Amino acid sequence: MSLKLFFFLNQTMKKIYLITFLCFLAHNLLAQDGYRIQVKLTDRKDSFVYLAHYYGKSFPVVYKSDSAKLDKKGNAVFEKKDKIVGGIYMILPSDRSSYFEILLNNGDEFSVTATMDSLKGNVYYKNSPANSEFLTYQNFIAQQAEKEKQLREELSHAKTKADSTRIFDQAKNIRNEMTAYRKNYITQHPTALLSSIFSAMQMPQVPEGPHYKTDGKTIDSNYAYHYYKTHYWDGFNFQDDRLIHTPILNARLEEFFNKVVVQQEDSVIKEADTLLQKMKGTTELFKYSLNWLSTNAQTSKIMGMDKVFVHLVDNYYMKGDATWLGQEDLNKYIDRAKKIAPNVINNPAPPFVADDAQKNELKLYDFKAKYTLLIFYSADCGHCKHELPLVDSAYKAELKAKGVRILAFNVEKNELQWREFITKHNLEAWTHVWDPNYKSRYWALYDTQTVPAIYLLDEEKIIRGKKLDHSNIGRVIDITEHKLGKK
Repeated sequence: MSLKLFFFLNQTMKKIYLITFLCFLAHNLLAQDGYRIQVKLTDRKDSFVYLAHYYGKSFPVVYKSDSAKLDKKGNAVFEKKDKIVGGIYMILPSDRSSYFEILLNNGDEFSVTATMDSLKGNVYYKNSPANSEFLTYQNFIAQQAEKEKQLREELSHAKTKADSTRIFDQAKNIRNEMTAYRKNYITQHPTALLSSIFSAMQMPQVPEGPHYKTDGKTIDSNYAYHYYKTHYWDGFNFQDDRLIHTPILNARLEEFFNKVVVQQEDSVIKEADTLLQKMKGTTELFKYSLNWLSTNAQTSKIMGMDKVFVHLVDNYYMKGDATWLGQEDLNKYIDRAKKIAPNVINNPAPPFVADDAQKNELKLYDFKAKYTLLIFYSADCGHCKHELPLVDSAYKAELKAKGVRILAFNVEKNELQWREFITKHNLEAWTHVWDPNYKSRYWALYDTQTVPAIYLLDEEKIIRGKKLDHSNIGRVIDITEHKLGKK
């Protein structure tokens, strides 16, 4: 190669590199946050139209994020300059008579034309390949749904087992076609929003058996459960905040934590920590999931789930992870956890001293019984008047024979009313205490926001049950003895 040719090629390559760099720089400078969506609704005018989005849940739970006024020709523009979290949004007229979904990413700019009263075949996109593909998928799903509807109709008239088998096989093929459609799209568009949505929708498919334990001979009857649980979240991208604006997350959380995970507090805590750690670094997914887990634990009717709530407050709220909460709201979580923490299941019952009916001091740990039923109640409480006689009936019918003694703690100061309550309801067989001077601080040791608050303590005064009523005390004792027997 001649020296002249070498310098010529060298200068040419420099120009190419320079042009490439300038194009890259221009692209990044031109890329903007927000969106600009031109909307034309052919059968709406002179009215508002809204840009709404999901937030973890499905329609009709949607949140309006933008609004625009349709002109006399049905044209409107949604425009925002601030950075947004993408996802599945929807165009929603003010009459809410119909709507259609769109995919929206930060920085998108496109137009859409639709006829709201006849959406099928009347939605068109310009400059949005992602939404054109989304529309193709929606049409495909509609066709599959129509096929399934026809099969249900055929099934209702099936006369033989062969007919039913044929219909079930056809239904399975339809589902397999939908799964194949999504997998094929993910393969072709691995980084697309729709691929992230499809992946998050995937449910574990347990391999056909038989499945054996490690000895290679014994059938593993738990294989399907463990496989399903282990692979439940395989397709979910925990770092894609856009999934919060889809109707997927809430349903997945609901099934996993209330149906898949063993309903025992330590199991739930373990899975909650694993999930939240995977979401660390996101904003919306982490926020929604932590709030969901906290609310689910607080409202659960399963005994012991308050330990989950205390754990979440101690390890997330109190460590600064709930950045979206103001100090006042944060304090509500902390105060609630402080009230619950001393009396969670399997912890020693907090000791206290109160006065018995003869005005002698009684210490909780001096009260000897195989099982102590500790009841906080008010003589003036309507529910207490209903529940405590039922507890007494259960006591006489079965609990006394199980080694139960009842320690009833009156939380009111009216002594006459208290003693009349005991006599009226024939509760003299119980041991009664009260604390008119509030020296025991029972309200800080036990969760007595609502009464009656019924706790079951074992012989060592370990809390084995709480939030009980007359119908389940005996069952909790049986479960406790079963667990202790196993240990």
